[in-house]
Amino acid sequence: MSEPGERQAGEDIPQSVARNIAAIREWKASRRAKARPGDKIAAAISSFAGSMPFVYIHLVLFGGWIGINLGWVPGLPRWDPSLVILAMAASVEAIFLSTFVLINQNQMAVEVDEKAELDLQVNLLNERETTRLITMIQAVADHLGVQTGIEGDLGELRRDTEPDVILDAVRTGREKADD
Repeated sequence: MSEPGERQAGEDIPQSVARNIAAIREWKASRRAKARPGDKIAAAISSFAGSMPFVYIHLVLFGGWIGINLGWVPGLPRWDPSLVILAMAASVEAIFLSTFVLINQNQMAVEVDEKAELDLQVNLLNERETTRLITMIQAVADHLGVQTGIEGDLGELRRDTEPDVILDAVRTGREKADD
């Protein structure tokens, strides 16, 4: 039970926010469901390799291997006294783990690009709606004969945003900064 004045998770959120949360969860679930089997395996391995159980397993295995092969555990035969086999096994493991991590990172980069595209589209839609609202409010103010004090800025504010023009300006600015 919560204390008076405390909110429970999901309480009092607008329906539009709840719909957006659900849509994003569905999008993520759809992406996971459509992932190729190899990508799913790489994600699972990367996830496990980045966990504390992975660290503990390696501490036990490598520590035991080293301890036994340095002769610290009496009664057990030393099969790799120079630890060359351990070094080779660790190197092969590192090669595969780094490959799995790179595969997983590539998938994450695709997801980030898709989210950036969504953000851009939502921002452009918001910009268009805001521009239209400014135009409508100014028309109402003009009709009522109200001076807003920002009439000088309205021409610029009512212009539609042109993403290609902005991207060109950003690119040109970056190129000048790099010179």
